[in-house]
Parts: sequence; structure tokens; C-alpha cells
Amino acid sequence: MYKDYINSYLEETRQIAKKLDRDEINKMINILKEVRDQRGRLFIIGVGGGAGHASHAVNDFRKLASIEAYTPVDNVSEMTARTNDDGFHTIFSNWLLGSNLGNKDAVLVFSVGGGNVEKNVSANIVESLKLAKEVGAKILGVVGRDGGYTAQVADACVVVPIVNAENVTPHTESFQAVIWHLIVSHPKFWSQKGKWESMSK
Repeated sequence: MYKDYINSYLEETRQIAKKLDRDEINKMINILKEVRDQRGRLFIIGVGGGAGHASHAVNDFRKLASIEAYTPVDNVSEMTARTNDDGFHTIFSNWLLGSNLGNKDAVLVFSVGGGNVEKNVSANIVESLKLAKEVGAKILGVVGRDGGYTAQVADACVVVPIVNAENVTPHTESFQAVIWHLIVSHPKFWSQKGKWESMSK
């Protein structure tokens, strides 16, 4: 029984990898290269698993791809203060306002649903993307399901294909990590090798 689930999960993973939109990934790479070349900044947002990814990805984009990157979720004091004082729906947009988000910058979203205006789901992501549109910042996303608001407004967005509706969340969050690691290891961003890649055998 346990082998059946392991095999089916890994088969789903294989199918998703095969179906990923290579053109959207390439579009993301080109936009991020432009952001770096123009000395813009990358702001990464997400909640739940996406928040954990944001913190990890900031490290990789800064250290391996030489892109000035930040995430609001790294500052717990500010996030909780903004939640308490202003409400959860504006924690990212107000943080981005305080960071002077501009038209040379980009916002990258890690989310399963991508935000939904009508259903008031992930309103904090929606509000931050409304601000990004207003100031002319680029919008990028790696999301699941139908991509939600992120996919609607993004300049480049990878929607992780659904091969099993029961596993949308784990597959989406897994492939968020796959895609950002693909990007920071792309030849266009080679500025510093990872520790283990730089060591001779």
C-alpha cells in the first residue's frame, strides 16, 4: 500500500515536470535579468509555505544570482505590528510602500491559489499586486490551481499543472522550489557557484 502511494506521487511529479510551461519560465528569467541589470530589487511574498519559500529564495537570489532581494516575512516584528495595527490584508502592500517599490523592481509571488478578489482569499497578496501595477513594477508568480489574481495580472507566471486535485498544495509548493532553483542556477545569473558545486572532487 505505501509503495503504491509513493509510486503514484512520484509519477505525478514526473508528469508535472513534463507539462511545465517552459516559455513562462524563460520569460521570468529574462525579466529578472532585466531587473538585475537595471539595479532594481526583487521582493518575494507568500503566506504559509510560500512565506517559508520567500525567505529561502531571497538567500538564493542574493547569494547566487546577485539580485538585490528582500521579503517582508523575514521581519516578524514588523509583520505582526502591521497585522495588529492595520489588518492582515495590507501587510505586504504597506511594507512595499515603505520600501519605495518602483518601476525598476519586481514582485514575485509564491502561492497555491494566487489570491482571489471575489472570495477574499489571500487579500494581502492581491493588495500588494494592485500596488505593483500602480507603480509599474514587474509581477511574477509561481502558483497552483488556476493561478488566481496573480496569473491574471502577472508579466510572467508559471501555473503548476494539476495532475491530481488531491495533491495541489504539495505539488505546487514543491515546484515553486524547483523553479526558483532553476532560475538562480541558470547561466544568465552565474555570479557565484554554490558551495558544493565549487568544490573539486
